[in-house]
Amino acid sequence: MTPNPASPLPPPTERRRLREAGSLTQAQLAERLRIPSRTVDAWESGRTTPRGRKREAYVALLAELSGGEVKVTVCLEKRPAAPEPAPAPEPAPAAAPLTAAQSFDALYAFCAPALVRQAYLLCGRRELARESVERAFQLAWQRWPEVAVDRDPAGWVRAAAYEYALSPWHRFRPRHRHPEPPPPDAHDRALLDVLLKLPPPYRRTLLLYDGVGLDLPETAAETEASTPAAAGRLLHAREVIARHLPELADPSVLHRRLAEVASAERLNAPRPPAVRTGGERRSLFWTRAAIAFTVALIGATTFTLRTAPTHYEPPVPAGERVQGVPPRVALGPLSHEETQLRTKLRQAAAHGPERLVPVFR
Repeated sequence: MTPNPASPLPPPTERRRLREAGSLTQAQLAERLRIPSRTVDAWESGRTTPRGRKREAYVALLAELSGGEVKVTVCLEKRPAAPEPAPAPEPAPAAAPLTAAQSFDALYAFCAPALVRQAYLLCGRRELARESVERAFQLAWQRWPEVAVDRDPAGWVRAAAYEYALSPWHRFRPRHRHPEPPPPDAHDRALLDVLLKLPPPYRRTLLLYDGVGLDLPETAAETEASTPAAAGRLLHAREVIARHLPELADPSVLHRRLAEVASAERLNAPRPPAVRTGGERRSLFWTRAAIAFTVALIGATTFTLRTAPTHYEPPVPAGERVQGVPPRVALGPLSHEETQLRTKLRQAAAHGPERLVPVFR
C-alpha cells in the first residue's frame, strides 16, 4: 500500500524498534532513503520529524519492515495542523476496532522476528531461542487482558522470553546436554563465544543496551537492578569483549556486529495462529490435569473416610517379664541334712501300735 501524506508515523521509540526488528543499522536505513545518517538519528530521537516526500518514503520503509502493517497501541505524535481548505472534505469512516486475536497477531508480527534473534544471542541455541519466544507469547496470550493494557507490551513479552531463555533448568534437559553447531563464520563464532562466557545478567544488560537500544534506566528496570549496578555490568561486559575482540571496542561497531550475528542465522518463528492454538492447548491440558488431580484427591479422601474406624482401639502392648513368681522346683540329689533324716527314720524302731510304719522298698 502506498502511503499518503496523512499516513500515521510511529513515535520515535517505535521507529527505532522497527529498524532494529529488520536488522538494519542507521547507516543502512539512511542509504536506502538516500539521506545522511545523522538525519535518521534525529528522527529516531525525536529531535526532528520527516516531512514531504522523505516522510512518505520513511513511512513506506517502516511499513515494509513490519510486514506491510504499522499498528501501534500508543498515541501517534501530533502533526502541525494543515491550512483548512475551502471545501471541507467528508470525514473518513472510523476503522473497526481490532479484536484480541488481531491485536495479538500484530504484536507478534512486530516483535517475534527480532526477539528470536535476541534470544539466540542470549542462549546460543537456535531451538531454545524459538521455544523461548513461543512460550513468552503463549503466556502473553493467556494474560492478554493484562498485556493489552500494559505500558510496553513488547517489553513485557521480551522480559518473559529472556527469563525463559536464561533459565538454568535447561541444562538438565537431555537434548541440551550437547552443544549445537556454531555459526559458520569465524568472526561470528568468536563474538558468540565471548558473549556466552559472560554471566547471564551481564549478557542480558549488554544485549538490552547495545543490542536493543534501551537507555540505562530502562535496562536497569528490565534486569531488576539499580542504575549504577546496570552501568557497572555494562562496562564490565564491554571490557571483556574489547579484551578478546579489540575491533569491537566501539559501541556502535558492537551494535552493528550483534545485529549481523543474529541476522546470519535462519531463526524463523512460527505463525501467530499456531502460537495461539498451542497456548490454548497447553492451558487446556493443565486445566484438565488439575481437575483430574482434584477428583483423585477427593476420591482418596472419601475412601479414607468410609473405611476408617469409628472408635479408638488401643494397640496391644508389648510383652513384659512377670515379677515375683517362685522358681520351679525339680527333682535332684538330697542334701546332707535330708540324707541324715532319712537314715534316722529307717533305723529308728516303731514304738506303740503299728499304725503308720514307713515301708521302704
